[in-house]
Amino acid sequence: MSSVPVPVSSPRRAGTPLLALVVTLALGGCDGGAGASRDQVRAVGSSTVYPFAKAVAEQLARSDATIKSPIIESTGTGAGMKLFCAGIGPQHPDIADASRRMKRSEFDDCVAHGVKDIAEIQVGLDGVAFAEARGGSNLALTPQDIYRALAKNPYGRPNASRTWRDVNPALPDYPILVYGPPSTSGTRDALRELILTKGCDETQAMAALKASDHKRHDAICGEVREDGAYVDAGENDNLVVQKIEANPRAIGVFGFSYVEENADRIRGLTMSGVVPTYRTISDFSYPGARPLYIYVKKAHLKAIPGLQAYVTQWSKLWGKDGALAKLGMVVAPDAVLAQSARAVATMPSLDGGALK
Repeated sequence: MSSVPVPVSSPRRAGTPLLALVVTLALGGCDGGAGASRDQVRAVGSSTVYPFAKAVAEQLARSDATIKSPIIESTGTGAGMKLFCAGIGPQHPDIADASRRMKRSEFDDCVAHGVKDIAEIQVGLDGVAFAEARGGSNLALTPQDIYRALAKNPYGRPNASRTWRDVNPALPDYPILVYGPPSTSGTRDALRELILTKGCDETQAMAALKASDHKRHDAICGEVREDGAYVDAGENDNLVVQKIEANPRAIGVFGFSYVEENADRIRGLTMSGVVPTYRTISDFSYPGARPLYIYVKKAHLKAIPGLQAYVTQWSKLWGKDGALAKLGMVVAPDAVLAQSARAVATMPSLDGGALK
């Protein structure tokens, strides 16, 4: 990356013509001469992180009138990573919000497009929750039940289960109908890694396959059926709520924070006897607990007005008594928050070798 220095005779506020020129030239040099500039932060990614990212943006705009409110887009984690990794320059996002950790393949894609310095910051916790309408049947599920119900080829055979009783004789004779996130969603990735794979590996044969043929194991354990029992509902959680309210025998897959936010309309189902709650997610006793992240493009930190301030604002709001907890985010343990605060202050570059 190269930038064109611009003489500055006196300090300037964000948003002035001179600073806009600096942004144009600095990012233009990174991107091989792109001529556009941008005077506000842009973040893309997880629908689960979206309401928290939006709240941070609004708080920042209220606290500093010189900073434009950041643009926050809900694209899903996978799609957000693709946009984030596409390059350096004002036409590319500054931040990727993620409801799971960046994959090694995504990091390699970033590097291939010149995005070589990325800061990773864990901002809180959430959980993959299964929920039904308040008047539903209150299914008591396990990861193995979910695997047998939703896997495309459970234990290597095409899924022939049509009802929950086919999956487990203790469950009701209701058709399997689950509305969930698309393949680009971090919630879908967490469903696969935390629930489906866990249920799959409860059999000795699948656990052994993981050691002998990892690729085949991942396909058998992680692929979701496509015959209508699982319905890809996109990134619109409100639509899923409407669907399961209209059919009390249907189930939705959400981030826990969304279930908490809509507790008057839906309720979380137990997983292995554990109810998804703030406490069970914070202590990881709930099987679907997961960390939430933001990824910051370090090449944009000095060029995009408000980017460092926006990232710093996260650290002001993610505590136990902070605004994000009031919105339903599960606060990370103190040690994690301390490490995240150090990352905000020093922005260490992510080591791709630590990713899977």
